[in-house]
Amino acid sequence: MAKIKKKLTPAQRRIKKAATSERQKKYQWVFMSGKQVKIKLPPTVDGIPVDQFIDENADPIWLHQNEVWELMPVEEPIPAPASPTEAVVMEDENGIPF
Repeated sequence: MAKIKKKLTPAQRRIKKAATSERQKKYQWVFMSGKQVKIKLPPTVDGIPVDQFIDENADPIWLHQNEVWELMPVEEPIPAPASPTEAVVMEDENGIPF
C-alpha cells in the first residue's frame, strides 16, 4: 500500500524555503576524508573575515585593551645625530644654551 504524500500549503512552503536559505547562509559543504560534511562558515563583519576587518579598522588603544599586540603598528625610533656638531642646541631668547 503506497502512502500519498500530503502537499504543503503556500504558507508552509514559504516557511520551509526561508529556513533552508538561513541554513545555507550559516553552513557550507566541504569534503573531509572523502565524505561530504557540513561545517559552520567562519565569522565575517560586513562580508570581510574578522581578522582582516580588525587589521584594517582597529586603533592602537583597542588593540592594547584586547591584548592583540602583534597587530600594533611599530613606531620607528628617532635616529640619534651622527656627531655632536649636528645636534640642535636649544637656546633661550638671550642666546644662552640650556
